[in-house]
Amino acid sequence: MSENQNLLAEQRRALILDEVRRRGGVRVNELTRKLGVSDMTIRRDLDALARQGVLEKVHGGAVPVAEASTHEPGFEAKSGLELSAKEDIARAAAELVAPGAAIALSGGTTTYALAHRLLDVPDLTVVTNSVRVADVFHAAQRTSGQRAGAATVVLTGGVRTPSDSLVGPVADQAIATLHFDVLFLGVHGISAEAGLSTPNLAEAETNRRLVQSARRVVVVADHTKWGTVGLSSFATLEQVDTLVTDAGLPAEARAEIPEHLRLVVAGESDEGADD
Repeated sequence: MSENQNLLAEQRRALILDEVRRRGGVRVNELTRKLGVSDMTIRRDLDALARQGVLEKVHGGAVPVAEASTHEPGFEAKSGLELSAKEDIARAAAELVAPGAAIALSGGTTTYALAHRLLDVPDLTVVTNSVRVADVFHAAQRTSGQRAGAATVVLTGGVRTPSDSLVGPVADQAIATLHFDVLFLGVHGISAEAGLSTPNLAEAETNRRLVQSARRVVVVADHTKWGTVGLSSFATLEQVDTLVTDAGLPAEARAEIPEHLRLVVAGESDEGADD
């Protein structure tokens, strides 16, 4: 069977992961027919996804990993997932940032992608509890020098989590004294019942402080986050102004989104909600 050259490996693996999660398991021969690639290619994809800890290989196929609500993948494990969706979300979210704004970026791989998109937005003040996000701006300054209009970055301090976020009393106290125009918030999970949640109790408290200090809250989350519930909820959907996600968000999830919440689906026209 000839290889399907129209799909990049990351796109094919995202489709495989979606299929596993949606159906509760898949067989290799089903995936070869669906994707038009060889058994060998599918097995390599399953090996790669299993190494990332997002599915479990079984004889002849794969099943989802049953994760505890306290399981927190590290930054590297999460950074390989849904890459195309995260880039699309970052591009759409960057359009919501005005020059000269004071914004906050929480920890996470989607906010990390967004940070790269904000390097050319002039005169930003960026508050972040993400070591990775701060590094994006600092690396740009080291490369190009202290150029006019470069972002001013405020890193909160605190105790580092597996996802390279800074949390705890030091971070919480720093955030409580600040006020920013927009918070861009990455999440572990989002659902109509549990709202926004994380498996890390300290991170939940720090995220609560971020939400309280923001005039507007924009959640940046790919479709796989919908329906995931971590140990601790830190905000309701009523506290969210905008959700920026990707086209993979199913219709049933869209129907559960409150009317007040502006839904921005990267790659689709924004139907309306106000700013």
